[in-house]
Amino acid sequence: MPNITPKAVFDSTILVSAFLTPAGVSAALLQQARGGAFQLYLAEDIIDEVQHTLLEYERIRRRHPYSNEEVREFCAMLRVVARPVRDLPGLTGVSRDPKDDVIIACALKARAQYLVTRDDDLLSLGTYRRIQMITPEAFSEFLRARARRHPGH
Repeated sequence: MPNITPKAVFDSTILVSAFLTPAGVSAALLQQARGGAFQLYLAEDIIDEVQHTLLEYERIRRRHPYSNEEVREFCAMLRVVARPVRDLPGLTGVSRDPKDDVIIACALKARAQYLVTRDDDLLSLGTYRRIQMITPEAFSEFLRARARRHPGH
C-alpha cells in the first residue's frame, strides 16, 4: 500500500494559536506542514479570519504584544505553506455554528482526511464525509505514530 501524505485543514483558531504561542502544539504542527509531514490546505476565508482576529480583537492585542506587520507576514507565510483551496462548495447546516461550514467546505474541496480544530461544534461531528475532526494534540500524535511506521517520510 502506498504511503500517501495526509491532507489537513486547520481552522482559524489553530492558526491564531500558532501565531500567539510559538512554543505550542499548533505552531509545531505548522512547522511540520512546512517540513512536508502533511499537506496543509487553506481557503482564503480562513486566512482572512486569522488576520481579522489578530488585528481587530482588542482583548488579544492587550494580552499579546505584536505588530500589524507581524500579522501580515504570518498570513503571507500561510499563503506560501498551505495549498490554496478556491471555489468552495456551498455548504450549510452541517455544523451547529454556521460560520464553521466554510471550514468543512474547504476540507471537502481539498479532499482532506483531517480538520484540525479545538472548536466543540466541529469536534462534536466526529467525522463528516470521511473527514476526521481532530484536536491538534491528537493530530500531532497521529503524525508521530505515522513517522514511526514510515521513517523518512
